[in-house]
Amino acid sequence: MAGNQLGKTIAGGAEWAMHLTGRYPDWWEGQTFDKPVILWASGVTGESTRDNPQRILIGNPPKEEEWGTGLVPKDALVDYDRAMGVPNLLDNYVVKWGGGGDVKAGESIVYFKAYEKGREKWQGPTIDGCWWDEEPPLDIYTEGLTRTNNGQRGQFGIITFTPLLGMSEVVSKFLLEPK
Repeated sequence: MAGNQLGKTIAGGAEWAMHLTGRYPDWWEGQTFDKPVILWASGVTGESTRDNPQRILIGNPPKEEEWGTGLVPKDALVDYDRAMGVPNLLDNYVVKWGGGGDVKAGESIVYFKAYEKGREKWQGPTIDGCWWDEEPPLDIYTEGLTRTNNGQRGQFGIITFTPLLGMSEVVSKFLLEPK
């Protein structure tokens, strides 16, 4: 949680790129995964998901020849499915996992989600982590977190946002409730 244009989305994307590829720098002291992951990266709308998390992870959305210039390197990009309804929005991207070089221990998947689709579109699968880029409504936050209950780390998510909504239900969970 911080002010506008301070690098929150880039920081979230950098962490997600490490988990997707399994390429952790020596100095990394945060969470790690020992096998490929299924992650969600999300935003308020399809457009904001494309323009922020997808762009930061994959590269310039309308220029496929620039995919691989984001935080997930080109040599790790395997395959993708396009989303319907929003130009250049991806539904998912398959990412080579395993530390780079000749090591290929498997494939991770990042799915791109939008809050505007409603909580019902967030139900179902078990995932390893959820990234909310911009503050989500409480029902989207809790549904995304619930999807991680049985993931490799359990209850694993990150939120990158400016608290434009003030002391919302989501912000109060972090600032007013005991840990």
